[in-house]
Amino acid sequence: MTNTPHHITRRALLRAAAIAPVAGALAACATPQSQAPASSAAPLATSAANPFGVDAKKPLEVWIFDGGFGDAYATDIHQPLFKTKYPDAAIKHNVTKEITKVLQPRFAGGNPPDVIDNSGANAMDLGALAQDGQLQDLTPMLDAPSWDDPAVKVRDILDPAVVEFGTYDGKFSVLGYVNYIHGIWYSQKVFRDNGWTVPTTWDEFLKLCETIKKSGKMAPFTYAGKHPQYLYEPLLTMAAKIGGNEVLVNIDNLEDGAWSSEPMKTAATAWAEVGAKYLMEGTAGLDHVQTQTAQNKYQVAMLPSGSWLENEQKTTTPDDFEYGMFPIPDFTASDKMPHGTLHTQPGESFIVPSKGANPQGGMEYLRAMLSKKAAGDFSELVRTVSVVKGAGEGRELSPGAKSATAAIAAAGANTVYYRWRTWYAQLHDEAVAATGQLMSGGVTPEEYVQRLQKKADEIKNDSSIKKYKR
Repeated sequence: MTNTPHHITRRALLRAAAIAPVAGALAACATPQSQAPASSAAPLATSAANPFGVDAKKPLEVWIFDGGFGDAYATDIHQPLFKTKYPDAAIKHNVTKEITKVLQPRFAGGNPPDVIDNSGANAMDLGALAQDGQLQDLTPMLDAPSWDDPAVKVRDILDPAVVEFGTYDGKFSVLGYVNYIHGIWYSQKVFRDNGWTVPTTWDEFLKLCETIKKSGKMAPFTYAGKHPQYLYEPLLTMAAKIGGNEVLVNIDNLEDGAWSSEPMKTAATAWAEVGAKYLMEGTAGLDHVQTQTAQNKYQVAMLPSGSWLENEQKTTTPDDFEYGMFPIPDFTASDKMPHGTLHTQPGESFIVPSKGANPQGGMEYLRAMLSKKAAGDFSELVRTVSVVKGAGEGRELSPGAKSATAAIAAAGANTVYYRWRTWYAQLHDEAVAATGQLMSGGVTPEEYVQRLQKKADEIKNDSSIKKYKR
């Protein structure tokens, strides 16, 4: 294999990244097993009460992504619950927005922490971590007794999609803790006060944008210009609505021509029109918090986001703002998927590094997180939906959470998702850059899909990159 930028092995690339870490680079590779702490894989005797053989006095290092959910759920809910069973285990709690930049060198050095909430725009490449054997196999946790009821296995209290999404190379190694529900978010109060109706078709959406623009009260639409993945999400969801779920399956499977398909071209063209006519001024230079805060200040009407939004903006949202969410409108009456189709999937990815000092404690920490009380308290605190069945029962839901919950109930089986973002970090990086250019007029819709098709083809033909399939 020649040593060129296109043919360097992923292992070599990741090891080099550890020497000169760069934010947004791929996750670091494994170091030889001998460099890992000698005691990392040495559990104590197991029992029904201690299914992983946790050393009750061994410290635990936890890193939480400082994003839409903050970290109070870890310090105020999960960690105190863990301590009720292991009071002598010191927990070293850490928080960061730069997961890759901060923790990538730890993996390369053979001393990763024990639990990581690997989320956000700068999350580590899960596909690379799995390929390098850096992720603990969490299957024993699935088959362990649940924290609440020893007669019920952990896997039986989870949304089944959790196992599907968290499985890499046949091993369940990533725990998605939150049921992310994506859509277009708005203020129910603003729509009500102005007599604006939630659109159900694309024509209605464009007419609403025109009405809002002409009103002069606020801009019609924005997105996190510095993080264009917020915009490629509704674009991909629209493509799936137009052409069917197979559009996204083909993209995930790196099928020939998947990105340059007609549904993708149509969706790219539709959103490029929004970029050209209806964006809030300055969108390209703003991040997600800035655009969301602009919405809270009634400077813009609509933006795409997920069900973490309401909690992320809780300090700036007016008391009577009343968040609401609606699904991507029908493009035409010929869409292959019906109105109400949603992109939803497990998110907020927790991992236990296999070469950490205390993987047994890490798995036990996750088992505690999946208790009904912990998941319910989490849902109530951060105004979102957990993957633990029944965790939200009897809880008081906020307006946005109610709206998202109602939307997913209405969607029923009409939900879509994609996995290429976590499987192939290079493709995600290319999609981010290309989507930003599409929305600013830097590339045409045709150039957009061809650019992403080219990158997907490069990945498909790169033997150093592990391929995944749905």
